[in-house]
Amino acid sequence: MPQALTIKKIDGKPGQVYYPLQLTQVPKPEPGPKELLVKVQAAALNHRDVFIRQHLYPGISFTNPLLADGFGTVVEAGPEASSFVGKKVILTPSRGWKSSPDGPEDPSKFSVIGGSVLYPVGTAQDYVLVDASEVEIAPPHLTSHEAAALPLVGVTAWRALVTKGLGGDTSSAGGKNVLVTGIGGGVALAALQFGVALGCNVYVTSGDGSKLEKAKGLGAKGGVSYKEATWEKQLQSQLPPSRPYLDVVVDGAGGDIVPKSVKLLRPGGVIAVYGMTVGPKMDWTMSAVMKNIDLRGSTMGSRAEFRDMVEFVRKQQIRPVVSRVVKGLDNIEAVDGLFEDMRKGKQFGKLVIEISPSEEETGAKL
Repeated sequence: MPQALTIKKIDGKPGQVYYPLQLTQVPKPEPGPKELLVKVQAAALNHRDVFIRQHLYPGISFTNPLLADGFGTVVEAGPEASSFVGKKVILTPSRGWKSSPDGPEDPSKFSVIGGSVLYPVGTAQDYVLVDASEVEIAPPHLTSHEAAALPLVGVTAWRALVTKGLGGDTSSAGGKNVLVTGIGGGVALAALQFGVALGCNVYVTSGDGSKLEKAKGLGAKGGVSYKEATWEKQLQSQLPPSRPYLDVVVDGAGGDIVPKSVKLLRPGGVIAVYGMTVGPKMDWTMSAVMKNIDLRGSTMGSRAEFRDMVEFVRKQQIRPVVSRVVKGLDNIEAVDGLFEDMRKGKQFGKLVIEISPSEEETGAKL
């Protein structure tokens, strides 16, 4: 019988509790007229999954499967979607946001999938039933692990960098200087890869020197440790003499990013913030006002942005960075190890669960 990974409810206060993982048996779904039954081959973790286990995320479910990122093969389809059978697909990681550049058309209906009360879908299961409009054909150059690593971090990075940071203008992105903070996390790495592919000069920060070197191997022009009190001065010395300023900052930490980066940003430069892991508040300085800096919040992305992002990955042959893979949805101890990697910030790239091997990967082992 198919299985799904959920969280088990135990007593504890938000932020102090840590819900254990549990495997449950679920019936195999039957697709409706426009629905697809996808056999999930790989799924990936995001920070929100850790927050769900800590009860620090709104609207969590103890019965719906976890995880938003998934890749698989369509094994059955309704009569109006039969052309998808046999296709390898990437699942959309959220629902309720079609195409508005401003945000979800109806915020009350928007949610990332996986462990959510609003939508029952999650990718930590053997089979997922989705509407045919909720998949993209997977770029053929990606492995199952890479494809599973793409969805949520990909669309989040695309919106933060392209829609918000560059104002949707990819044609003039070449040569612009972009700072991506906290390299090693999935969104930051995707933003780095997208920026490099667009011809930007991308610089990064990290508290780990080895991560800075790995980022340079992916095309970063330079990097600094945010643990240094004057990291912005070190970064200034790395910028090209012909363009000695930043055009865009893509940040997921918050903290002191405004007072630090305002010294480097050009007048009218953009800070696109997709997260605030340091804390829920940050300083906004008068120097940023005087310099006409734009601070732009960015949360996940629309269905249209997801489509554009996947097509860009397809055309540019971008391969998402995978940090570690464990095999088996029922390998609870190993899956818990992935969660621990994320809690401790050990990862450089995405953390992936191989649920069932793809035909290519199975053939490669024979």
